[in-house]
Amino acid sequence: KETRPVTLIHKTIETGALQVNCPLLGVQESGEALLIDPGGNAEQLLQQLAHLNLKLTHIINTHGHFDHIGGVAALQQRTGCLFWIHEADRFLVESAPAHAASWGLPFGQAPRIDRTLHDKEKLTVAGLSLEVIYTPGHTPGGVCLRWEQGMAVGDTLFAGSVGRTDLPGGDAKQLSASLRNRLMSLEDALVCYPGHGPSTTIGRERRSNPY
Repeated sequence: KETRPVTLIHKTIETGALQVNCPLLGVQESGEALLIDPGGNAEQLLQQLAHLNLKLTHIINTHGHFDHIGGVAALQQRTGCLFWIHEADRFLVESAPAHAASWGLPFGQAPRIDRTLHDKEKLTVAGLSLEVIYTPGHTPGGVCLRWEQGMAVGDTLFAGSVGRTDLPGGDAKQLSASLRNRLMSLEDALVCYPGHGPSTTIGRERRSNPY
């Protein structure tokens, strides 16, 4: 089947109290969009979608920490969009209100999980093709989400650093294996969009990241 080229709309919006990067990926031809890791600011995200004439159909998360899912329930209620995440992070989604409270932050209700993700899965969402790359370590169900022009790496990899592993479900050895075996084998030019801080590339991190 021949695949037609699509016009990608890509913006990253900082969301929530812990300033989580939320990539908005839309396709001009379909008029649809997905969000990755909306940590809060649901109204701002809806305004941005309306400004771009896009309908939100899916939220896909790299992992289930409360700061990355804070906007999901409100967006589900307002748009009827679907929320997808790896099964191994279900416990983090369900315990998000209590986890946020332990940080002294309000949360509201935990979102509904509509579908779970699997390693090496090829997704077609909002007219866009995505690949799921399973990268546990920061959390048991951490994934990276790759599209043709880039990859959302969540808190697996940062510019010059990596995600912490001292939170519930974290595993430093697992994270090291994920970085070495799943990410550093990718091409140098691939642009990575972390959950916090600036974007980077695989090549830059391979050369200079101390982890």
